[in-house]
Amino acid sequence: MTPVPRLVVAAPSSGSGKTTVATGLMAAFAARGLAVSPHKVGPDYIDPGYHALATGRVGRNLDAYLCGPELIAPLFLHGARGCDLAVVEGVMGLYDGAAGQGELASTAHVAKLLRAPVVLVVDASSQSRSVAALVHGFASWDPEVRVGGVILNKVASDRHEALLREALDASGVPVLGVLRRLPRLDTPSRHLGLVPVAERRAAAVDAVAAMAAQVSAGCDLDALTALARSAGAVPGAAWDPVSAPPAPHGARPAGERGPVVAVAGGRAFTFSYAEHAELLAAAGAEVVAFDPLRDEELPEGTAGLVVGGGFPEVYAAELSANEPLRGAVAGLALSGAPVAAECAGLLYLCRELDGRPMCGVLDAGARMGERLALGYRDAVAVGDSVLAAAGTRTRGHEFHRTVVEPGSGAAPAWGLTTPVRRVEGFVQRGVHASYLHTHWAARPGVARRFVERCRTS
Repeated sequence: MTPVPRLVVAAPSSGSGKTTVATGLMAAFAARGLAVSPHKVGPDYIDPGYHALATGRVGRNLDAYLCGPELIAPLFLHGARGCDLAVVEGVMGLYDGAAGQGELASTAHVAKLLRAPVVLVVDASSQSRSVAALVHGFASWDPEVRVGGVILNKVASDRHEALLREALDASGVPVLGVLRRLPRLDTPSRHLGLVPVAERRAAAVDAVAAMAAQVSAGCDLDALTALARSAGAVPGAAWDPVSAPPAPHGARPAGERGPVVAVAGGRAFTFSYAEHAELLAAAGAEVVAFDPLRDEELPEGTAGLVVGGGFPEVYAAELSANEPLRGAVAGLALSGAPVAAECAGLLYLCRELDGRPMCGVLDAGARMGERLALGYRDAVAVGDSVLAAAGTRTRGHEFHRTVVEPGSGAAPAWGLTTPVRRVEGFVQRGVHASYLHTHWAARPGVARRFVERCRTS
């Protein structure tokens, strides 16, 4: 049992202002000299980038569907090591979870697993007295969820604020902040949500500073700190990437260099979980980041390649123009070296993307589509690969607006069982490429298997 002051920032629905409030709180607390641990409920990759900018620490996800409820507290404690306070941004509405799964993976579920008080962010722009009924409903729906305060967002005037406060006086839920209706902050979006920090760092710094200023001016930071400190100890022990993988088949001699695993990053590949690199390193790999938009060679000695998610469709021209690197990736894959590609990585390995040449590892073409594929998926490995043995079951998340039209020469990676049965992805030589985003902390043997293949391929 570990004491960590903590808050969960939730809302009745998406679009209420959770990200502004959560990021602003993180930055405001950090400005007070506190070490703040940032977290995000669910599979979102973009918000954690803004959280990291606000706190100077890695933003981490807490996903009870991908990782299982039993890992939420350990992963939280792992991220919060050495911190004075933690802020967890929720997902969607407070009680919205995985479709058809009850409370599983909802913000309320995670708050209960962490025994954390909830701060409810309410868009008050079109209501006055009704706000009390709304807050009362959310605060009383589940007695195990402690709504410790409310922050009123988009309040029009002093008179509007007075009406809202009067209505909430009898609710038993204190008002911990009031944010005025202001012009939209500079946080542009596109087809998959906010534009990632890596693509607009200078503007993102200004946006986070504006969020912090707005929250500092409108919220009672002392009361919010007291609420965070009212949380009891977090159950369980911290997750540890060193002890998470299965025992190695043979210890690596001291001082011996581990296999180099190149991990794609930069503006085109911003979607990743911090735990993946930590697990690879714990399994004995030397993890080296590279940028496919800028680097013309893979890192020296590359024995394996990981290409995660992101927006290659936005940077297709630049990725295509980097012919030396495309050739190096194709050569590595042709040699049989382990290659793990998720979503954006899958597109990069295709023959072409929107008519522009990519790496040509897979006989498949990719293009932007008209429909968004979004949701949790249950999956089983169709055959053996560098990531999983045949029959291995996992859970993942799909989030893209592109379409891959396969040619020939590769077996499918996964058999999906939800929401409909179908096969998906590619396994070819040492390549495992799929749209499915998975969280390796749920199956730490993935990293061990991948690194062992890097040693022997």
